Amino acid sequence: MTNIVLNIVVVLLVVAVTWQALRRHRAGPLLWTAAVMVVLTLVFDTIMIAVGLYVYAPDKILGVYLAGAPLEDFAYPIAAVLLLPAVWTWVGDGRRRRHAGGQS
Repeated sequence: MTNIVLNIVVVLLVVAVTWQALRRHRAGPLLWTAAVMVVLTLVFDTIMIAVGLYVYAPDKILGVYLAGAPLEDFAYPIAAVLLLPAVWTWVGDGRRRRHAGGQS
């Protein structure tokens, strides 16, 4: 299995799991955060690959690069941008329910 297939599966699972929670958030901040994360990934992955910190198996990647970073590297920051606000929402909801339950 190539990395892009794994990335697509992971991102789709994250979207499926977080969809309801993310509907509460405005799209603007999430899009800006995703853009910043993609730029940071582009810069730092390109540097780390250029200095030889890690190497990708050519048969596991598509071979499509943005600057020096393979396309597959961008799925992880996108998944994080989706998952983190959803987890924050779930934790907040759980705290509110516990707090409301203790008040009764």
